Amino acid sequence: MKKLGFIGMGNMASAILLGAVGAGFLKGEETMAFDLDAAKMADLNARCGMATAASAVDVINNSEVVLIAVKPIHVEGVLAECRDALKDKPLLSIAAGWSYARYHELLDASTRVCAIMPNTPAMVGEGMALIDMGNDLTPDELAFTKGLFSALGEVEEMPSHLMAVGAALSGCAPAWVYMMVEALADGAVLHGMPRATAYKLASQTVLGSGKMVRDTGQHPGKLKDDVCSPGGITIRGVQALEASGFRAAVMDAVSAAFQK
Repeated sequence: MKKLGFIGMGNMASAILLGAVGAGFLKGEETMAFDLDAAKMADLNARCGMATAASAVDVINNSEVVLIAVKPIHVEGVLAECRDALKDKPLLSIAAGWSYARYHELLDASTRVCAIMPNTPAMVGEGMALIDMGNDLTPDELAFTKGLFSALGEVEEMPSHLMAVGAALSGCAPAWVYMMVEALADGAVLHGMPRATAYKLASQTVLGSGKMVRDTGQHPGKLKDDVCSPGGITIRGVQALEASGFRAAVMDAVSAAFQK
């Protein structure tokens, strides 16, 4: 019996597997997966020793904990195929839009479900995973889930009614941060900096600034003020951003993602 089985092995599931193995939380031979992409299965097997299953039902029957990572539009079809096999099993889900309540409309009452929203920085060990507090995992299963996603970055248990806005923030914001990194670099390239250097400076600055907010616990406004000398160059940039509606645009992006 494997400790963790995957149904679907897209980029996020692969990141979870390789991150957990790389961090020492799991051994590759303690995992198995099913995916229609045979080449991807062969690659993951070669990289970490993950076992390949013959079907989604095969994964369920041979795993203590099951993680479903197929595209959201395919979840219902998988559940129809696997409903009986999932009886009295823990099911972790990273499928966007699939809540605890939605799963239990289709599954047997004995299936224990937990929805998780990770984000793509998990691929480099700096992820942010939201674990829905509305779950019915056993204490041991919940501890396993926290440990799994902690191996990929940070974990936050979130009330069910905040999962959607949490997903809009940590799930979508990496794309907006990448846009900001690109724009910062473009600004430097405009004034003669080589692009590779500009990307390095911009990305490290964003990484370090985020870590300052997280690790110091200081208000972002205070950290901003510390950089802004009276009459200096930084406050001039702040003025330009404010004139362009920077804060309102970022807030609108979160709202747009949440309201989808």
